[in-house]
Amino acid sequence: MRGSMAVVQSLLAEHIEIIFGYPGGAIMPIYDDLMEYEDKIHHILVRHEQGAAHATQAYSQVSGKVGVCFGTSGPGATNLITGITNAQIDSVPMVVITAQVPSALIGTDAFQETDVMGLTMPITKWNAQVTMAEEIPETIAKAFYIAVSGRPGVVVIDITKDALLSELEFQYEKAPRIRSYFPYPDLKMENINQAADLINKSKKPLVLMGHGVLIGKAENIFKDFVERAELPVASTLLGLSAFPSSHKLFVGMLGMHGNYAPNIKTNEADLIIAIGMRFDDRVTGRISAYAKQAKIIHIEIDKSEINKNIEVDVAIHSDVKMALTALLPKIQANAHSDWLNEFRESDKIEYEKVIKKECLPEIGGIRQGEVIKVLSDKTKGHAILVTDVGQNQMMGARYFKFENPNSLITSGGLGTMGFGLPAAMGAAVWIKDRPVIAFLGDGGFQMTIQELGTIMQEKLPVKIVVVNNNFLGMVRQWQDLFNNKRYAATHMITPDFVKICEGYGIKGKKIEQREDLSQAIDEMLACQDAYFLEVMVEKEGNVFPMITPGSSVSEIVLE
Repeated sequence: MRGSMAVVQSLLAEHIEIIFGYPGGAIMPIYDDLMEYEDKIHHILVRHEQGAAHATQAYSQVSGKVGVCFGTSGPGATNLITGITNAQIDSVPMVVITAQVPSALIGTDAFQETDVMGLTMPITKWNAQVTMAEEIPETIAKAFYIAVSGRPGVVVIDITKDALLSELEFQYEKAPRIRSYFPYPDLKMENINQAADLINKSKKPLVLMGHGVLIGKAENIFKDFVERAELPVASTLLGLSAFPSSHKLFVGMLGMHGNYAPNIKTNEADLIIAIGMRFDDRVTGRISAYAKQAKIIHIEIDKSEINKNIEVDVAIHSDVKMALTALLPKIQANAHSDWLNEFRESDKIEYEKVIKKECLPEIGGIRQGEVIKVLSDKTKGHAILVTDVGQNQMMGARYFKFENPNSLITSGGLGTMGFGLPAAMGAAVWIKDRPVIAFLGDGGFQMTIQELGTIMQEKLPVKIVVVNNNFLGMVRQWQDLFNNKRYAATHMITPDFVKICEGYGIKGKKIEQREDLSQAIDEMLACQDAYFLEVMVEKEGNVFPMITPGSSVSEIVLE
């Protein structure tokens, strides 16, 4: 068979059912052969390659599968770059297949030629260029193994057009291992014992739950672990939904716009237990003032993250589930009632100064926080929430109560505006039994608004909520706080979104009054098809609490 069919057969061997992509000249042979298997692999035609990458990431996260997307040479490949970077930083397994000009033309500045290897090397877990048809099966097999093993990530395979058109004797074998690649480190029991000793002796422990708990499918053993010794659980942004928001041990979100209690208590704890997280700058604040009083245990599968930002006392280089399984029997049953009560007392302060004003306002315009609270209450925390980036993202993370794993899909490390709509689309391809809600700002929505066409064509029942303040809200907030309200290039006049959605066959409504909010959300959730709801919110609302740049976590401000 020719190389292009080998690509298709390799994907079938990996049980791929969904591909997001956009055709073009160089990749056309794959698309031609893909038509023979439309009953086994469904290709989703996006409206822009960036949308393909974001949709693939979300699909991977909610399905637990390796996501796959296609792009042609030149601009097709470069349009994928943002989405590739986003997924790589957030440790999501994806295989991205791009086509390249014929091998004889590489380096000649041929039409639609781009150095895909050079562009993607810094932003992928692995990349490879294939110039011979017979290399295709083995390269794809390696790609799937590398993408999903150890700390997951993105693999890019760039295949020249002559390799796609040449013939080979096809044989596909999955890669059970790769020489010199050891994704699963050996667990050292002496480190487990040291960690158990610290946990059993601790009076004020605090667990920092990261994305690794979800990636490692360790939610159940994690719950058993923290319940054994009644350990307070704080979450990073990407860790949210790994542990129920309603659980008595959950004390909130860490970070710049996280909850008051877990941030200030970080600098009061005697033990920090960091699990599957990387001590990102948004979590630590000023590093020189971070948890200096505490012993720190770090469970992390990526060795490069250990002692990178924060020096730790016990490093457990391991898969999270494996480490917790070994650690659990060594943990003594315990209670930290007084310590937990300190978090609840701090919660009361945040409620009075921030949450009550944001989620239950009595005067003024509609607040973003009250919109997300109504969504959370009406779905009982069982929806898939997909956010864009900015104020909408922080409000969604703060006020939606997550009851199921992998229920928050958001752009963490890269902070990509435009992520939300195509990501919601990708999630809705897999999720059929719960509503998928895209919670977006007016700025981010317009960055990838063309994916309304994909939603229309695929008949995806995405519920789109745009909180419109006619500003690039988070940038405006920083201008408010740090630039003396000099709102440079952040005011935004928006079009008639409802009419645009109607043009795509999507029902829509715009509301401006608080008394219309509850009924409008009911109507949206009751709709069996895609639905658009625009909520005009207070123009100059800010997200608090906030750890201002250069401050420590204990210097978090409430207003």
